[in-house]
Amino acid sequence: MATSSLSDLPAGVAVTGPIHDRYDEILTYDALALVARLHREYGDRRDALLMARNTRAQDLIAGGTLDFLPATADVRAADWSVAEPAPGLVDRRVEMTGPTDRKMTINALNSGAKVWLADLEDANTPLWENMIGGQLNLFDAVRRQIDFTSDEGKKYALRPAEELATIVVRPRGWHLPEKHLTVDGEQVAGALVDFALYFFHCARLQIEAGRGPYFYLPKLESHLEARLWNEVFTTAQDILDIPVGTIRATVLIETIPAAFEMEEILYELREHSAGLNAGRWDYLFSIIKKFRTRGTDFVLPDRNAVTMAAPFMRAYAELLVRTCHKRGAHAIGGMAAFIPSRRDPRINETAFAKVREDKRREAGSGFDGSWVAHPDLVPVCREIFDGVLGEKPNQRDNLREDVRVTAAQLLDVASTPGKCTRAGLSNAVSVGLQYLASWLAGSGAVNIFNLMEDAATAEISRSQVWQWVHNEVELDTGETVTRELVEQVVQEELEKLGDGFDEARNLFVEVALADDFADFLTLPAYERMP
Repeated sequence: MATSSLSDLPAGVAVTGPIHDRYDEILTYDALALVARLHREYGDRRDALLMARNTRAQDLIAGGTLDFLPATADVRAADWSVAEPAPGLVDRRVEMTGPTDRKMTINALNSGAKVWLADLEDANTPLWENMIGGQLNLFDAVRRQIDFTSDEGKKYALRPAEELATIVVRPRGWHLPEKHLTVDGEQVAGALVDFALYFFHCARLQIEAGRGPYFYLPKLESHLEARLWNEVFTTAQDILDIPVGTIRATVLIETIPAAFEMEEILYELREHSAGLNAGRWDYLFSIIKKFRTRGTDFVLPDRNAVTMAAPFMRAYAELLVRTCHKRGAHAIGGMAAFIPSRRDPRINETAFAKVREDKRREAGSGFDGSWVAHPDLVPVCREIFDGVLGEKPNQRDNLREDVRVTAAQLLDVASTPGKCTRAGLSNAVSVGLQYLASWLAGSGAVNIFNLMEDAATAEISRSQVWQWVHNEVELDTGETVTRELVEQVVQEELEKLGDGFDEARNLFVEVALADDFADFLTLPAYERMP
C-alpha cells in the first residue's frame, strides 16, 4: 500500500519516490537529516573525485600508463598496521553474497557462512522499491523480526542469533545517484543514502548484539576516494555519538587503478579497515574499460576463458594477499560464478568441482576467506578453508614475503591464454541481453547458463563486445568483429530468447556499440528505470 508523501522532512530534503507501507520507518526525519548532512559536507568532494576519475581515464586513452604512486612512497615504506579485526569479523572463511530481498536475507543469515554481504549494489538494482525495501529487511533482520512465506506456503525464519552470519552491507558505488532523493535540489549519491539509512537505524543495535556497522566499499579507484569514505565514517559516528573506529569497511579492489594503491587505501581507512577483497569480475571490466583503445595488447579472450591463473590476475591476487597481511588486514577472495542445481546432478557436480578448484587456489595463496553466491556452496568453501586454517580464524600471519609484484606484471594482459571465438561473442551478447532484461525488471542477480551473473559480469560482456569491435578482432571462425556482425549475433540470440527483450536489446546495443563508451551500463539503465 502506498501513501502520497512523508509527513515531516528536514529543510531542503525532497523524496520523490512512492511511499509504500512502512517506508516511513526508514525515511524518518532524523535519518534523512543524516543523509542531508553528509551530502552537504561531502557531495562536492564526491563530484570532484568523479571528475578526477575521468581525467585519469582520458590520460590512459591518450597513451598514459599506471604505476605505483611516487607521491605516496613514504606510506608504503612506513611501519603501520590497520586496526585489529572487529567482533564478528575475526573469522571470515566463508562469505555469502546476495541481494537484500526478504527471502535472501533470511537464507543468507541462516546459510552457515561467517559473513553475509548484504548487497545494495551489483547483485541488486537501484529500483526505489529494492533500495528502501532492502533497508526495511535489514532493519527487521537486525531486530530479529523478519520472516517470509513463499507463494507455495513455505515458511522462512531466522535461526538462533549465535548461528547467524555477520551482516556486512555493500552500498552503491560513488558514481550512481539516487534520483528519488534530493537535498537542496541536488540528487544525493546512492552510496551516502545506502550508508546513512543503514547506519542510522542499525548501528547501535548491531553494537549491542556484539557486532557492529560493517560495510563493503565498491568501485573505488584511488586512496583519495577511500579518504572520503573515512571522513564520512568519522562524521557519522560523531553525529550519532558512536566511538570512532566502530565502523569497519572492506574495500573491493575491483578497478585497475586501485590495484596500484592497495596500501594507500588501507592506510586511509586504517582505523576503520577490515581488509581488501579481490573483486575479480569488476576488475576484468575495469581493465577492458581503461585500456579499451590501446590495441591488441589489452584485448582479452572470451570472458569464460580468463581465469585467476592468467599471469596478470595471479599477480593481482598475490599482491592483494601480500599487502593485506603486511598491514594486519584480512584478504578475502572473490566469487566463483558457478551455481549448483538441485535438479541436475551433472550441473551440480561440475559446479562443486569448479568451486573447489577456485577455493583451493585462494586458500593456498593465503586468502583468509572467500565468497560464494549460493547457500549450497557454503559447505564446499568452508571445507577447503577448514583444511588450510584448522583451528586458526585466519592466516594473517602468512605474510607472503616471497611475493614481489611489478607494475608490468599487473598490466601484462597480453600473456593471457585463450582465444576470441564466435561462441564467446554469442555468449557475451546472450548474457548481456538476458541480464539487462532482468535488471530493468528489478532483479540484479540472475542465473544464466548456470552462472550467477550480476552487473559486473554483464559489464564484462558488453565492454568486451565494444573492445572487439573497435580493435577489429578476428574470431576463430575467421570473421572480423564488426558492428554488423554484432547486430547479426544480437538478432540470432533474440530469436532464441523469444519476446520481451526489446528494451534490453536497445540498451545493450547502446552500451556495446555506441562510439561513446558509457562508463557504467547501470547509468543509462537507471535512466530507463521508474
